Amino acid sequence: MAPAADREGYWGPTTSTLDWCEENYSVTWYIAEFWNTVSNLIMIIPPMFGAVQSVRDGLEKRYIASYLALTVVGMGSWCFHMTLKYEMQLLDELPMIYSCCIFVYCMFECFKIKNSVNYHLLFTLVLFSLIVTTVYLKVKEPIFHQESHSVTPAEVQWHNLGSLEPPPPRSCMECWSLH
Repeated sequence: MAPAADREGYWGPTTSTLDWCEENYSVTWYIAEFWNTVSNLIMIIPPMFGAVQSVRDGLEKRYIASYLALTVVGMGSWCFHMTLKYEMQLLDELPMIYSCCIFVYCMFECFKIKNSVNYHLLFTLVLFSLIVTTVYLKVKEPIFHQESHSVTPAEVQWHNLGSLEPPPPRSCMECWSLH
């Protein structure tokens, strides 16, 4: 938690359920957590370049969606740390769930036929996202978000452990190449 002596800034009192260790409004009256806010540029600028490069290289839309999802996470985190408002906290945390679902989809579809869609997996991930969003909006508990967020990276790790075998005989290196 931030020190109790934190001052109120441009955005008014803190309404988020989390307040990090950085002293609020210590650098500027307009940004609650200056360094946490500025550090999010690394989550905004490089993914935008990645999305543009993916379009130029003609990669599938799922790769463009992955880069754009990272950009949205960075922008949401920027807004949250800048304001420390509950609404901006949601803009920070919920896109983390959504982007991880996009990453899971990309990982499971890596060795598929190009430009096909796995509707069953897509439906499952959208349903997971909707359930997490609905429950999180009701309970307003950061621990629920953290536990929900851990499900998708755990699935990625589980899948990666199961894929420690040679790829199929056809060339699948296009999944990993950045051209």
